[in-house]
Amino acid sequence: MRFQVNRDVFSEAVSFVVKLLPQRNPQPILAGVLIEASGDGLTLSAFDYEASARTTIEATVDEPGTILVHGRLLSDIASRLPNAPIEIAVEEDGGVAVTCGSARFTLASMPVEEYPSIPEVTGSTGVVPAEEFATAIAQVAFAASRDDVTPVLTGVQLEVADHNLSLVATDRYRVSLRDVPWDGEVAEQSALVPARTLTEVGKTFAHAGTISVAFSGAGDREIIAFTAGNKTVTSLLIKGNFPPVRRLFPEQTDHYAVVNTAELIEAVRRVALVLDRSAPLRFTFGPHGVTMDASGSEQARASESVDAHLNGGDEVTLGLNPQYLLEALGAVKSEFTRVTFTSSDNANKLSPVLITSQTSVDQAGLDSFKYLLQPNLLLR
Repeated sequence: MRFQVNRDVFSEAVSFVVKLLPQRNPQPILAGVLIEASGDGLTLSAFDYEASARTTIEATVDEPGTILVHGRLLSDIASRLPNAPIEIAVEEDGGVAVTCGSARFTLASMPVEEYPSIPEVTGSTGVVPAEEFATAIAQVAFAASRDDVTPVLTGVQLEVADHNLSLVATDRYRVSLRDVPWDGEVAEQSALVPARTLTEVGKTFAHAGTISVAFSGAGDREIIAFTAGNKTVTSLLIKGNFPPVRRLFPEQTDHYAVVNTAELIEAVRRVALVLDRSAPLRFTFGPHGVTMDASGSEQARASESVDAHLNGGDEVTLGLNPQYLLEALGAVKSEFTRVTFTSSDNANKLSPVLITSQTSVDQAGLDSFKYLLQPNLLLR
């Protein structure tokens, strides 16, 4: 096999396919990138049985063939090569020679016949706007659990209904939800996608215009595929029943406070500096603003107030996890944030707060982002 390819195009393609591979793979063969050279150009693929990435680029192919080389090493080399065309060829001893300008590397080839087949997607599809979908992923995926003990909570639930695709994630302490427009043939469909994979999809395809989403497979090999331009990412779905968290969102939102998003973020960051790890921050929402109070070890204390507009009810005091709140405020893509105080039928249980975007003090946000956060018990 022998081909020549543009340095920047090749480097970007290799970087894309290795992003989803784990840093340490128990099977060395899965650390490889499969490169197939033909008259149509180059196809680069990576697969670890759970996620795959594939892209096709233009190249001048002198001798068609297929090679498998260590992905991250090839990516590191390609990104540092001089600005000149790259030539890659298989030598007589089986090594893979990479030449660019005066730079030359020889890499060991891996056995192609031992590499698993890349999943093919044949299921029903739909299209979502790329930028809006990427924003929705960023607003939801962070709320998924990072604890593998409960796998279903490490994913983002995608649900298609009518002309909407909704994304929802939870780690039991919070729930994040966002809808995006859906244009496709699927009337109703759902898929539980690993949050890590979906986050990479959002980052990679954010400026692609549109993304094609396909549901494929059955049984233990159900997968979902995201395609934009010459790139495709597939992911094996998480098996299990996602908890019915949608019913937790309240319908009535009459008692709420509106606060400037940036001002609240900065104040929370400052006051939380004195808190012990995982301790809640005390918030008091009143008619003249919201006050934050914190007490930590070493007798450290902090307090700060920012302007807020309280509507529909009395003063409210509650404890919130500052990091969870900051992540929600970072996901609010508007100048103001609405913090709604919900009610519960259980008098012995704290009611969650609902965080949504707010265009102005009086105008609700234009997107469908919703974030429920469970308050913490204040001991003092």
